[in-house]
Amino acid sequence: MLEIKNLKKYFKIQNPFQTHKNILCAVDGVSLKVLHGETLGLVGESGCGKTTLGKSILRLIEPSSGEIFFEGTNILNISERELKKIRVQMQMIFQNPYASLNPRIRIGEAIGEILEIHKLCENKMIYEKVVHLLEIVGLQKEDYYKYPHEFSGGQRQRICIARAIASTPKFIVADEPVSSLDVLIQAQIIKLLFELQEKFNLSYLFISHDLRIVEQICNRVAVMYLGKIIEEGINLSQTALHPYTKALISAVPKGVPGARLNRIRLQGDPPSPFDFPKGCRFHPRCYIKNEICTNSEPSLREIEPCHYVSCHLIQ
Repeated sequence: MLEIKNLKKYFKIQNPFQTHKNILCAVDGVSLKVLHGETLGLVGESGCGKTTLGKSILRLIEPSSGEIFFEGTNILNISERELKKIRVQMQMIFQNPYASLNPRIRIGEAIGEILEIHKLCENKMIYEKVVHLLEIVGLQKEDYYKYPHEFSGGQRQRICIARAIASTPKFIVADEPVSSLDVLIQAQIIKLLFELQEKFNLSYLFISHDLRIVEQICNRVAVMYLGKIIEEGINLSQTALHPYTKALISAVPKGVPGARLNRIRLQGDPPSPFDFPKGCRFHPRCYIKNEICTNSEPSLREIEPCHYVSCHLIQ
């Protein structure tokens, strides 16, 4: 369904203390595939470029270079009119449900906007369609006339999900949709996403920093570090090879009181996205590095079937 080839996104940042512009590298040469009906997880620590990648795929921000093929069409080489038609098939669930809703617009109108803009149904049918969407995500008919501030965090996320599926899309970018919710509400939202995937045959790019959640719902997982994919595979909690992925997994709480944690503690902070180190980007924090890591940048290689790793020392 979706194929990304060597996607890059750079931001020009004006340094107030200098006269020249600096280039911030947010996404640097990412290639991914998402199949029909599949959930691909994208994990990594804050600032690694996950959200920028998701927004670039939907062209909510314009990529600097690369290719994005949606069902065989390169959406970077099409007109605004053609892009509008494809946007019906590609939607996004934002990380902050309250910030993504207009506080002055009733939620029924907010969901109905997409139906009106894309002319997906007659105006007289919009109310019935929106009420049906609200019921699908577990809300009530009476909620149509309420404002965002009248709902809890979990309910607002359900509203955003209803808005995302209003156009009956094929592909959804879910940007940390449960990160701000408590554990019980997280489970409910994840179950809802599962049910919607089965009902509408949806494909997800599920962005998160929580490996426990990603492992539960994703068919494959890609790990991102400083704008690059450094490992991709199935069931990485058991098969991880890259030292950064192992460190992420070791940081996940075991959930058993008194359990001994064999945590891998990384030294130092991630390098600046303005000035990456020479060689492997992870080598300043890596605990198994050697000379080749500091001089040469590794490429993403298939180590085992459907398992890709970017590391010189993994064979």
